[in-house]
Amino acid sequence: MSPVASSSIDSLTRLFAAHKARSLRLRTQPLNERKRLLKDFEKYFAAQRTRIQQAVFADFGKPATEVDMSEVYPVLTELRHTLANIDEWAAPEDIDTPLTYLGSSSEVRCEPKGVCLIISPWNFPVNICFGPLVSALAAGNTAFIKPSEYTPHTSRLVRDMVNEFFDEDLVTVVEGGVDETRELLRLPFDHIFFTGSPQVGKVVMRAAAENLTSVTLELGGKSPTIIDETANLKDAAKRVAFGKFLNNGQTCIAPDHIWVHETVAEEWQQLLVAEVKKLFGDGDHINEQSPSYGRVVSDKHFARLYDMVDEALQRGATVRLTGEHNVATRFMHPVVLANVPPDARLMEEEVFGPVLPVLTYQNLDDVIVHINAHPKPLALYVFSSSKSTQERLLQLTSSGTVCVNDCITQYTHPNLPFGGVNNSGIGKAHGKYSFIAFSNEKPVLRQKRGFALPYLLHPPYTESVKRSVNLMLNWF
Repeated sequence: MSPVASSSIDSLTRLFAAHKARSLRLRTQPLNERKRLLKDFEKYFAAQRTRIQQAVFADFGKPATEVDMSEVYPVLTELRHTLANIDEWAAPEDIDTPLTYLGSSSEVRCEPKGVCLIISPWNFPVNICFGPLVSALAAGNTAFIKPSEYTPHTSRLVRDMVNEFFDEDLVTVVEGGVDETRELLRLPFDHIFFTGSPQVGKVVMRAAAENLTSVTLELGGKSPTIIDETANLKDAAKRVAFGKFLNNGQTCIAPDHIWVHETVAEEWQQLLVAEVKKLFGDGDHINEQSPSYGRVVSDKHFARLYDMVDEALQRGATVRLTGEHNVATRFMHPVVLANVPPDARLMEEEVFGPVLPVLTYQNLDDVIVHINAHPKPLALYVFSSSKSTQERLLQLTSSGTVCVNDCITQYTHPNLPFGGVNNSGIGKAHGKYSFIAFSNEKPVLRQKRGFALPYLLHPPYTESVKRSVNLMLNWF
């Protein structure tokens, strides 16, 4: 792709200036105006359901019901949850006054950060675009949106929807690729909300540092799943099959690989294969005519997945499930592999596709050591009936989120924060946590006029002042 033309750069600069002016006006806008905007957008967004289904299907064959479930519903949930709680989130929070500050009063106010940038990914190109936008607008900001170039039909729809509903100086969509993203990152945004890979997240963070811009980074990583000998194996198979192969495995919190206790490994793998066929096929076969199974997003991503599977097979991995693939249509049959070498690419890179490595273990300590030897994942899944095993994994490992005896559902809970830790992300999102991410929590202290307790500590440092300091050190 050629570099961005100077005229486009000038246009971005002018748009940014317009956003800056609008953001300053928004600081004094009544909260009811934000609520009205969100209510109107909820009605508009719900009416776009068919357009969204068609655009996402055109990009990677996602079934309409799955689009409703994973793209439309999360945004509507975010809108409704925000509207139900925004009065409480936006209200100043009174802060208790310690004895040493007697006479003063304090509060914390959430003020808009200003002009924000939302860089959304291709795997959920509607959900992870409009979800953060809801929070940015609820907090009183303006926003630029950079959708992914890998989903051109959906990116075009995002642009059209924004142009139809929002003023240009409130929400602006910038399409394009790496060059356009680079130019956007040079602008002094007040907050950047990025969802993508850790590698690109580092680029975003470096660019943000040039303007000391705050960031929320929703990244990824190799989310492990542990299935011990006490687990309900049928439940674990059903829930892993759904969580892994939803969106063709192209989900940042999908189970990346499985650790299953050796005493139940064979039984569980048989159950898993049966569940995958039941969910996405006719009970026996999964083919391109399946109405419930999507496609890999691009030729590049398909080739990467195919190469990783081929490398693992050449190095001794065994096939538990596979089928016909079609490079031309990017149809990749669900693949389950056992005995994958620990240094294979499938175990070193985030899979991000319909390929599931399964490993066995004898001692849980070995799994814990393996998890802690790698970057902290975005999600950790534990299937166990043992409370002590659950607690042990919670205490001895670190991850952005944890889900016990299920997959994916921690993302959809409106009252839970979602986000990673270190390599898998910085900051939390969803509901109140997104509202706070797009806000500056500004502390305000009001001191009474006339004599105040701090006067007892002012110079000159007489014996009386020293006694006051000693009293404060010993008792307050």
